[in-house]
Amino acid sequence: MDISRFSFRDGLKDGMPIALGYLSVSFGFGVSAVSMGIGWLAAALISLTNVTSAGQVAGVAIIAAAGSLGEIALSMLVINIRYFLMSISLSQKLDDSCTLPRRLLIAYGVTDEIFAVSSSKEGPVGSRYMAGLILLPVIGWTIGTLLGGIAGELLPYSVSAALGIAIYGMFVAIIMPVARKDKGVLLCVCVSVLLSCLLKYIPLFSGISAGFSVIICAIVSAAAASVIKPVKEAEA
Repeated sequence: MDISRFSFRDGLKDGMPIALGYLSVSFGFGVSAVSMGIGWLAAALISLTNVTSAGQVAGVAIIAAAGSLGEIALSMLVINIRYFLMSISLSQKLDDSCTLPRRLLIAYGVTDEIFAVSSSKEGPVGSRYMAGLILLPVIGWTIGTLLGGIAGELLPYSVSAALGIAIYGMFVAIIMPVARKDKGVLLCVCVSVLLSCLLKYIPLFSGISAGFSVIICAIVSAAAASVIKPVKEAEA
């Protein structure tokens, strides 16, 4: 029984702003994917089945570099491991209408924004609300990728290459405000950038693939930040 006071329509209403944001961001991903040799339809299917910006960008880069399935799987685990924690937290807020099959479907649609919106609701949320909240963002993310992919196929390479950096600009816009306030995040970013440059330009590391470079940068920078600038219990 759905005991939540939030309906499917409420979910659609809350999901609309997220969908509009996803539409523009995923357009950049679509252009970027096509510029790496991924077809526009394949790019749209990647967005439909993944719904994760950073994971998709890293995954497409590994595919373009002819990386192995193991590299892709391990990279996705490292990059998207935060969704485990989000899903565990969100599971405590779902009401009795969320049976196991419905919880699995909800887990598919958990993103940073959807988690934030659903967690901010007072009281439990039901399967109908979550379905409405997830539906439009997934559609926006997929359609944006589709449009970006088609545009990448039609536009001149110089234009599509320029548009392809838009999604990286989004990552910078997300990270920098937080890094300015939190020295731990800033440290993590700096270590990641330094490691990425070393792995890219030092001949000794030329044999390390793009997939394992992502994994190394993510794990080492996170470990360094946790040791040098750990989060205090009062801040957690």
